[in-house]
Amino acid sequence: MAGHRRDRHPHGADRLCEAGDRVYSRAVRRGRVPREDAETVPCLVELALLHPDPDDMGWLVPTSPQEVMTRLLRGVYEEVSASQTRVGDAVAAFEWYAGLGGRVQAPTEGVAIRVLDGLPRIRAAMDEATEACATEVLTVQPGGIRREDELSEGLHRALEMRRRGVRMRDLYTHVARHGQGLHNYMELMGDAAEARTLDEVVERLILFDRKVAFIPANADRTIALELRHPALVDYLVTVFERLWRLAIPLAAPLPETGIDGITHRERSIAALLAEGHQDAVVAERLGISVRTCRAHIARLSETLGAASRTQLGVRIAQAGLDGPPRSPELQTLTAPGSAPGPGPVPVPDPESPTGL
Repeated sequence: MAGHRRDRHPHGADRLCEAGDRVYSRAVRRGRVPREDAETVPCLVELALLHPDPDDMGWLVPTSPQEVMTRLLRGVYEEVSASQTRVGDAVAAFEWYAGLGGRVQAPTEGVAIRVLDGLPRIRAAMDEATEACATEVLTVQPGGIRREDELSEGLHRALEMRRRGVRMRDLYTHVARHGQGLHNYMELMGDAAEARTLDEVVERLILFDRKVAFIPANADRTIALELRHPALVDYLVTVFERLWRLAIPLAAPLPETGIDGITHRERSIAALLAEGHQDAVVAERLGISVRTCRAHIARLSETLGAASRTQLGVRIAQAGLDGPPRSPELQTLTAPGSAPGPGPVPVPDPESPTGL
């Protein structure tokens, strides 16, 4: 309750709110006020400007203005003294560091790794890198369909780079193809940007001119790392280029799975299930919801004729969906009831150990 009152009256005795001014002035003139008069201004009691009348607890008596002034002046004096002490400490520390010699470097140059804590600092660093970028930007955008606000947040930077002739290459998951916002964004960028997609990509990555990279440093992406160490940046560029060669252009259709009734996404789900991943992990890696993931698993089970998660693992292996695409003659689905192939991986079901 006290915290709530301070939120409603965020001031000290040196700057009373209008209601507090009226009640305190009335108490000084009359010598006391009924307790109910101060219910709407709890700040007066919290600041010790009013206190209970020892003779009648239903009334509040004021602290004298002279005592309040003395208290305020004492507080100001203590603050000034503390500030002078801090200034003296800072000067002494500065002189000590200066005595060590060396050249002070700007925070954005000569620092291999810089931690950016908070979205304002991250955006400021990104804007700075955008302004300095001259040739190329490489990005990896995980997750599923990109939200309109995400695309709009960086659109001004992208358009400014396009104006300067900077080329952009973006990697997304296949799921992002289903978002109209991404297609609108690419249309706005024209020839300045190229996008490709994969089943799954690494965490978010943004590279400017192969000199500076930004990666998230926590799960909700409110902390980021700015990387300028040449070895780290070169490594991330290599990761991007290898993913880029494996990716499919956004304008090109996804390849067929070779099995009737099974989509490219369901093939990706089958491969991850065969590796032993739970539904939630599969959904996160492919950028879809757990509910959507389980709907695909149900269709996959129906298509493959599997009545349980264990049998689904067998069917996935028999159909050749547990890894890279096989030759057409090996993609023929084994009929239900046939002897299982060697080494099938049971597919985990977190909610029902015995069935789907």
